[in-house]
Amino acid sequence: MKQYGLIGKKLSHSQSPQWFAERWRREGVTDAVYRLYEMDSVDNLRRWVHDNDISGFNVTIPYKEAVMDCLDDIDAAARGIGAVNCVVRQDGRLVGHNTDAPAFAETLAPLLQPWHREALVLGTGGAAKAVTYALRGMGIGCTMVSRCPDLHSGAVSYAQAVAMASTHLIIVNATPVGMHPDVEGTPWPESSCIGPRHLCYDLVYNPSPTRFLCCAAERGAVVCGGLAMLHRQAELSWEIWRAAEWPGIYDGSS
Repeated sequence: MKQYGLIGKKLSHSQSPQWFAERWRREGVTDAVYRLYEMDSVDNLRRWVHDNDISGFNVTIPYKEAVMDCLDDIDAAARGIGAVNCVVRQDGRLVGHNTDAPAFAETLAPLLQPWHREALVLGTGGAAKAVTYALRGMGIGCTMVSRCPDLHSGAVSYAQAVAMASTHLIIVNATPVGMHPDVEGTPWPESSCIGPRHLCYDLVYNPSPTRFLCCAAERGAVVCGGLAMLHRQAELSWEIWRAAEWPGIYDGSS
């Protein structure tokens, strides 16, 4: 049985095991299992991979950056992003990838309008780095928003972000604020500055919609939750894993 999973600190919100179970049922895959692995750190990651005979795994908060130091190789895109959310064990080596960035880009693209030229990205962690990388690749300017902007080059405070919202018409939440079980939380401090020309995207998918998106929708904004992105990044992860595990059977295409 091939072992896959998700590592992170708190994973009770995750829907990934259900997604993979359903995908494998449809494909007739009977020799794979996907589990959740809560970890206090990634210090012993390589031993965990060996002891559990892990073939591949996803990475979530707060380890998308820290995991990079545990790997043998990182593909060019993930290295450019500065974050990894998908790891495959290949020929005894741990190789890191980032499927967040293309998944975000693919799910955002159908919603874009000509006036969506500038974005505010809430957060500065691994997810925010993937979003920023994707936006810039789509020709969209972006500014990270942080509670501690002095610690992050080019970032602005939330108060500054509110003042910029009239020109930055894409707002992306790449923080865990508002995630189950703290469903009353919202990362955006002032909904009155949001209007019908705004596109608000929340990477959080549990709950769906989040309070942030509900408030934005009430102001007439176009909103998008994180479920479509979750599914797409999982599909891309599965393509990476199955190409490594079943060479000659799968060529990496869907």
